[in-house]
Amino acid sequence: MMETSPASEEAATEPSCQNMAAQCLGHPNNRVAIVDLTGGRRYVTYGDLAEMTDGIARMLMERVRPGDRVGVLFSQTPWCAAAHLAIWKIGSISVPLFKLFKHDALASRVQDADVRLVLTDAGGAQLLGDLAEPLLAHEIGTGGQPVPFANVTAQTPAVLIYTSGTTGAPKGALHGHGILAGHLLGVSLSHDELGAPDDRLWTPADWAWIGGLFDVLMPGLAFGVPVVAARMPKFNVDDCLNIISEASVRNIFFPPTALRIMKAAGCCIKGLRSIASGGEPLGAEMLAWGRAAFGVTINEFYGQTECNMVVSSCAARFAPRPGFMGRPVPGFDVDVIDAHGRPTGQEGDIDVRRGAPSMMLEYWNRPRETAAKFRGDWMLTGDRGRRDGPEIQFVGREDDVITSAGYRIGPAEIEDCLLTHASVATVGVVGKPDVTRTQIVKAYVVRKPGAEVTVKELQDFVKERLATYLYPREIDFIDALPMTVTGKVIRRALKARAANEIGETS
Repeated sequence: MMETSPASEEAATEPSCQNMAAQCLGHPNNRVAIVDLTGGRRYVTYGDLAEMTDGIARMLMERVRPGDRVGVLFSQTPWCAAAHLAIWKIGSISVPLFKLFKHDALASRVQDADVRLVLTDAGGAQLLGDLAEPLLAHEIGTGGQPVPFANVTAQTPAVLIYTSGTTGAPKGALHGHGILAGHLLGVSLSHDELGAPDDRLWTPADWAWIGGLFDVLMPGLAFGVPVVAARMPKFNVDDCLNIISEASVRNIFFPPTALRIMKAAGCCIKGLRSIASGGEPLGAEMLAWGRAAFGVTINEFYGQTECNMVVSSCAARFAPRPGFMGRPVPGFDVDVIDAHGRPTGQEGDIDVRRGAPSMMLEYWNRPRETAAKFRGDWMLTGDRGRRDGPEIQFVGREDDVITSAGYRIGPAEIEDCLLTHASVATVGVVGKPDVTRTQIVKAYVVRKPGAEVTVKELQDFVKERLATYLYPREIDFIDALPMTVTGKVIRRALKARAANEIGETS
């Protein structure tokens, strides 16, 4: 695989085809598609990627049919991209799987999706055991006739992505071939118009998640922006800086957890053109730090596995508004709805109107859960927010909002405040049941190494900066927060811990 290819400038595909594989491969054959750092540095062109895709597709056509589910178990590697593209090209459904999953997590997804086989490498085959038949990347041959693109529509099932399970058992969100087109404008906005000369895109997020797969990898390929592939099983600042330098990265999607780690380490990076972040709100202080540390404004975006990239900031188009995550992406009707299903100027449910470009078709084999996800014309996100003009503010998950002495309190604002304290590395805030107040605000704080700070100091810190009713009435110092594999705090674990504390002290 080389930076240039002897192939002509003729594009490998027909970009007008609705098949997602065609959208991603529709560029000149000698154009760089992926900068591969997984074994030295290699430049994978669109011609290379098309050959890899066809090699997999020819093998798959002997084993699976359109509509069959095929697992993809790779880290960030060109083979991961080619595997998904091959599955979509023949009209089957890809199921992203995560290399850090253990047996039970893999089993729940493989069995629920009725996966026929799994595209993986030798390490992935060991993880699978007897769960599914592996098809190893090194067995794939090249050469032969190109495989035709299956004739599909935007609603033809293409990818089954499982939720991270922060609010219950993981569910498979089934998406059609229209999911990629539904992401493109939002991704472009979150990177201040992605596609400028010398743009080069990377994320430390794994490509097994919607944030890695459809916020970075596939949009990058569709836009013709080189995507960097690099292995980082666990985020650390030194590896991050090395990847950015080695691959000349200019555009990054950083999950909030990665940004907090970088802030705690006093990290500073120059030369980037855009940074996007989504998954949890950052808060005004974190955004101010990002501007000073990176020289660019971090563009927040919002979405879910069920309907992603529906709201975004874009500093190139409008000034960010502290406390607000951005504006609805054109093509998406996103609003804050009251209990009667009407838009409200007060706090309400953040909902997305049916028919949104990146909206799932259904939860896989879960008609009851699918029906419960919708109310009238709206898809329920389960998140609470406020709208002021075009901007939407995130308050918290519906089941995370704390009710205390008549106040409804979103934990994100308190977490953002505590994170600005010099001694705090990370924090999780939940409601703890209380006889008098219904709930009290409880914070679980991880201190920076060597830092010393008292409960009262942190309580006063919040009182002085937010409001007296928002301060955590209880604070526990712990060594680590319970986190999902995508780096989100598992609030239900903290809430269970808080509830158990009542029994321990009663």
